[in-house]
Amino acid sequence: MRITFVLPPVGMSGGIRVIAMHAKLLSARGHTVTVVHPPSQQAPLKHRLRRFLQGEGWLRHPRVYPSHLDGLALERKVLEMYRPVTAADVPDADVVIATWWETAEWVNTLPAEKGVKVYFLQGLETLEGQPAERVKRTWTLRMHKIVVSEWLAGIARETYGDTDVSLVPNSVDLALFQAPPRGKHSVSTVGFNYTFLPYKGCDVIAQAVGLARREVPALKVRAFGLADPEPKVPMPEGAEYEKDPPQARIPAIYASCDAWLSASRFEGFGLPILEAMACRTPVIATPAGAAPELLAGGCGILIEQEDAEAMARAMIRVCRMPNEEWRELSGRAYLKAASYTWDDASDLFEKALVHAVSAPGKALP
Repeated sequence: MRITFVLPPVGMSGGIRVIAMHAKLLSARGHTVTVVHPPSQQAPLKHRLRRFLQGEGWLRHPRVYPSHLDGLALERKVLEMYRPVTAADVPDADVVIATWWETAEWVNTLPAEKGVKVYFLQGLETLEGQPAERVKRTWTLRMHKIVVSEWLAGIARETYGDTDVSLVPNSVDLALFQAPPRGKHSVSTVGFNYTFLPYKGCDVIAQAVGLARREVPALKVRAFGLADPEPKVPMPEGAEYEKDPPQARIPAIYASCDAWLSASRFEGFGLPILEAMACRTPVIATPAGAAPELLAGGCGILIEQEDAEAMARAMIRVCRMPNEEWRELSGRAYLKAASYTWDDASDLFEKALVHAVSAPGKALP
């Protein structure tokens, strides 16, 4: 098939990583894959001038940020400026895939020769500070939907009455995210992905760490993220933070911890959970996104949302866990992660595209 992915401006996010893997593997299967996206959106001139006059320097944005697409042997077109993707920007194809709510609006306007329209959803994008009503309308567009978790499939069914949805769980690159079997660390250590986005629950994690330290005073905390910590979402006291670490460094951060924490209030999938498990680090998580499926069967510890005390108890439990018991939990986490292969995910994604092409009436505007 001739397949076009239409992306927003790209970067090093987990969502772009997933799209890049699907594009790469579909190309390896013999499909002709093209990726089209606008460059990064510049901050308004007024905002840049204000920063400069406040002595913060001139804010510069690269035209295209480093991303998981870099180095892939794919046909890639970057628009000359930030604007909607139009018919003139994309080749004729069998299928064209929107990957974000705004790209769904763009893809919806494309003529039939650009391909059957598919909408790949990795999250409930109303939670990103986006225009909620416009985002919700994209769920009603006549495109075949591919989702990454049962939670998102349930939203499609129950909220929008769309029962013909393809579920393609994310996977993890086991060549990158790996660690040898190990025991607990000499100093109990927990870690998490930092972001100031409220729905990720980093405020709950900070509170839980404070509670856990009443019982485990020496508890060490490690974190990484894409941005500098902000006062409105403070880091736990004494936490070791790495901003935008190289991809090759991230597995070592996961493996340096006895437990990985996820307190998301909402989540499309929760890729860091799977990455941590692949690095043999047990996960303590709220039931958001794919966490219930990933941690089922004793592969991690599931807690209630908004419950810092429950997260603290889970951390204390892991810290006090005998080494052999921890090794068993670590092993179950790893085996669960290893069962989510990209070959399987690519099979499902390819089948979803074939299904969309076989029933093109649903995808017509």
